[in-house]
Amino acid sequence: MATADKQLVSANERAWSGGMAGKRAVKQQQDERQAAPDGAAAVVLPADCRIAAQAALKAELLGALKQGASVVLDASQVERVDTAALQLLVLLRRELQTRGGALDWRGASEAFNEAAGLLGLARILELPAAGPA
Repeated sequence: MATADKQLVSANERAWSGGMAGKRAVKQQQDERQAAPDGAAAVVLPADCRIAAQAALKAELLGALKQGASVVLDASQVERVDTAALQLLVLLRRELQTRGGALDWRGASEAFNEAAGLLGLARILELPAAGPA
């Protein structure tokens, strides 16, 4: 790995590791995490996926990154989402890309798809095409 790549990965790891939730929140998130069929880490996004939930979500995403190169997100239950949550998911996507990993989706609610679309992030997050209503 080139020196510039190592510095980028190191900077990303520092950005991800700062501000972690408490041990109890991390343990709870680890207990709730589901294993994806192909061995990828699966993360179910909360119904209220706004800034108040970011510490716990960040801890869960960090745990998923440590599990392997692939992460499967399920946003099918998301009712509310804000820019902070979507930015966190963009960072996850970039970190996975840096590591040669993959981000897959189990599903995404209409609210999640609409918010990502309004911010121009649907393509960056590689969201699946929305089905008929």
